[in-house]
Amino acid sequence: MFYKKKILRLNKIVIASHIDIYPIKKNYVKNNLSFRGWFYFRMGWATYFAFIFAAINTLTVTYFLAIENYPFLTIIFPSFIQYVLIITSIGVPLLVLIGYVHYKRTTAFKAEVAVQAESNPYQRRNIVNITILLSLTMKLNEMVLKMTKNEKLTPKEVEEVEKLQDKIKKFTNERRFSNEKDLEFLKNITEN
Repeated sequence: MFYKKKILRLNKIVIASHIDIYPIKKNYVKNNLSFRGWFYFRMGWATYFAFIFAAINTLTVTYFLAIENYPFLTIIFPSFIQYVLIITSIGVPLLVLIGYVHYKRTTAFKAEVAVQAESNPYQRRNIVNITILLSLTMKLNEMVLKMTKNEKLTPKEVEEVEKLQDKIKKFTNERRFSNEKDLEFLKNITEN
């Protein structure tokens, strides 16, 4: 019975790490249903509707205002349907290539991610938490491996872990979403 109560309590909290523990408020989603709807509307509009609308608008305007008025272009594109098919068959692969270059071959996407991490405190917090947990896990793994080989930990190694633990505790106690501690941490790890 004791374990069941403990599990039920654990179901009511989200444990992101030992650093951040946030209670779940079940009515939170219900209270923000209108904001969620607004967010989904904007994503649907910006990602799908506006894209399709802009593509149709561009094809229509360029054909009926430019192509129809120049006889040499009407030889290449005799009808609107043929114009759409030709432009689409060239444009889609070209835009896929441009998107690939943007994400994989230029520093543009890296700059976008850096700006997002600097401006979004929640994303920044996730990166910092993962970095802290990774460094702590690596240190603990070293100690566990040493102990599995029946080697004793030196006082210096224990002191290093205690210092790391104190450093993490101090950092997590000082940081807030409203201050720049996480951003300073990110800048320090990217510079080193």
